[in-house]
Amino acid sequence: MSDTNGGSAPQAAAGAAEQPVMPKLQILGQFVRDLSFENIAAQKAVSAQVQPDIQVQVALDARKREAEDQYDVIMKLKIESKTREDTPQSIFLLELEYGGIFKVEHVSPEQMHPFLLIECPRMLFPFVRRIVSDVTRDGGYPPLGLDTIDFLALYRQQLAQRAAPQKADA
Repeated sequence: MSDTNGGSAPQAAAGAAEQPVMPKLQILGQFVRDLSFENIAAQKAVSAQVQPDIQVQVALDARKREAEDQYDVIMKLKIESKTREDTPQSIFLLELEYGGIFKVEHVSPEQMHPFLLIECPRMLFPFVRRIVSDVTRDGGYPPLGLDTIDFLALYRQQLAQRAAPQKADA
């Protein structure tokens, strides 16, 4: 009897070697680094019974930790609510810095920066959304449900902003 698998075993081993290793992402910890909620309407007796104009600013930061394959990713939100009048008045200001400690493996060095600033914030966002909702509700307002943030578009926008001064200098 002949072995019909003899020719396919080396091919299977070669096929396994060709398959790329998938990135591995693990959240080791999450934390509120800084939280501030200023209820301006209550302090200054501003009527907040109108449909507010809400502006959300998002910034991201990432840095390598001393431990191997570990990174800190910080999402910074500034949410400002104002009345919709000719002279808008502030209703509230919420500032939140929320961080995650991530273990990232099997990501090439050239792909690490986008990975940290796109994939990691996607993992943190549901927790940030919950905190914002709870804080605005506890502050005496309807819970603010943040719209989903497109972190890929945000990353591309930040790259374009960084490239603009370099083009102007050239």
